Amino acid sequence: MNSGCKKYIPFQQIPLQNRAWPQNTITKAPVWCSVDLRDGNQALVDPMNLEQKLEFFKLLVDVGFKEIEIGFPSASETEYEICRALIERNLIPDDVTIQVLVQAREHLIRKTFEAIHGAKNVIVHFYNSTSTLQRKIVFRKDMDGIVDIAVQAAKLIRALTEKEVAQTGMNIRYEYSPESFSGTEVENSVLICDRVLETLGATPQNKVILNLPDTVEMCTPNTFADQVEYCIRHLQGRENAVISVHPHNDRGTGVAATELSLLAGAERVEGTLFGNGERTGNVDIVTLAMNMYSQGVDPNLDFSQIHHVRDVYERCTGMKVPPRQPYAGDLVFTAFSGSHQDAIKKGVDYMRTQNSPYWEVPYLPIDPADIGREYEPIIRINSQSGKGGAAFVMQQAFGFQLPKAMHPEFGAVVKAACDEAGRELLPKEVYSLFSREYLEVKSPYNLKAYKLHEENENEDENAENGTAVHFEGNLRFRHEDHRVSAVGNGPIDAFFRALEQVGIKDYTFVAYQEHAISRGADSKAVSYIHLKNPQGKDVFGVGIDSNISLASIKGIICAINRSTRS
Repeated sequence: MNSGCKKYIPFQQIPLQNRAWPQNTITKAPVWCSVDLRDGNQALVDPMNLEQKLEFFKLLVDVGFKEIEIGFPSASETEYEICRALIERNLIPDDVTIQVLVQAREHLIRKTFEAIHGAKNVIVHFYNSTSTLQRKIVFRKDMDGIVDIAVQAAKLIRALTEKEVAQTGMNIRYEYSPESFSGTEVENSVLICDRVLETLGATPQNKVILNLPDTVEMCTPNTFADQVEYCIRHLQGRENAVISVHPHNDRGTGVAATELSLLAGAERVEGTLFGNGERTGNVDIVTLAMNMYSQGVDPNLDFSQIHHVRDVYERCTGMKVPPRQPYAGDLVFTAFSGSHQDAIKKGVDYMRTQNSPYWEVPYLPIDPADIGREYEPIIRINSQSGKGGAAFVMQQAFGFQLPKAMHPEFGAVVKAACDEAGRELLPKEVYSLFSREYLEVKSPYNLKAYKLHEENENEDENAENGTAVHFEGNLRFRHEDHRVSAVGNGPIDAFFRALEQVGIKDYTFVAYQEHAISRGADSKAVSYIHLKNPQGKDVFGVGIDSNISLASIKGIICAINRSTRS
């Protein structure tokens, strides 16, 4: 296989001195043009029908696209039909421009103008292939012949536009693509673009969109940026043009090539949602837009409900968004690794306690909530998960804020269950483990009945140690009920004294933590108890009650039961 690579010709680098793009930064969004209904649609196994196209068009408008390529109306009756339906049903908002694609051929151009008749705002996008390979193999023409094709098409389009505008007052703009720009000698790209600008009468007030397609991705992204910068530098009519790019993803670097081309001076991007398109696809506009968003740049597209966008896309196209697709995939915000889970949990805790205006959570480039994603799936539990992962799931999904010291113990319980199951555990399964391990523990000591009451033994209500707490309860063990009662300087002290009456002693109280787990009139408190058993081993218990003192008592007996059972 190694020798087989010799049949491929390395891409020639661009002779560009003092390139400026490496020092630039993306500080604003480009003009976006969706080509989902044309470039994306033609790549589907089963192209969209009319109603699916109309639903998809509405989605693109809702997301915020102001320029939408709706099809190739001269290519088929279906493509013609979508154009007429949008116009005749008055479905195009006044601030949205539809774009139609046409080859630089006379009969197709005339058919295209029939299709767009009556639209308010239209971009007529015409193209012809200019690449070295296509000139050699497909057209068998020299560059002069290729330039003439583009010029003759530009003359006809300008004449038909002037006629249409005079009759209807339509706003018609022009776009020209030297198709396979990335495979064309840069000097020839400049030559044909300048001739088209001149023929169309482009001015700074009426700019022509020059679209530079990476039709087949043939080189590294930096070289494509060089091509774009070279073209911009050498265009005689640069001030009369909007520089657009149309990248594909054959090398898997379409997003990178687009971002570098923006650094090189491109002002407009054509692409598709989730990168649908021929071969490996067009550039993914969702990823591009959210990349900008993550750098504090408003992309001027609204993906705050990414699940809805994805649902419409999948339903209309029959395509599926892969689980690792940036931003929209099911698993892109998910951590299975223990170290990642620990860092994410600490980041979320930091954000909550510090009230930071900035997003500072390791391993999460953006806040999932910004695109309508939930927190529950961020940390998922399998055999690779760490001690903090289970605690995060309990906090985010069920409201339990386990003390850090308790994480290793419960993490070990969850890990053992994962190993036994041989698969990922769902949040409800993690909760079931927690409940079985802590909340359902009733033996060997079952506290069947209990009550607390306080007495102030000092006339001075503010005097220290003036309150005595009385505990009374019925503790069942060894098949017998045992009445216990004691007085202490607090509920926990009173309960420990009561336990001593039945021989339960030598447990050392270490710490406790409590919080509410619901709100309103039915609010309950959870108490986490940390003890050392008679052998000096750490053990934890959990108690839940509407009374925080009783929750602590339940937590203590839970810890003792768990210690005794082990």
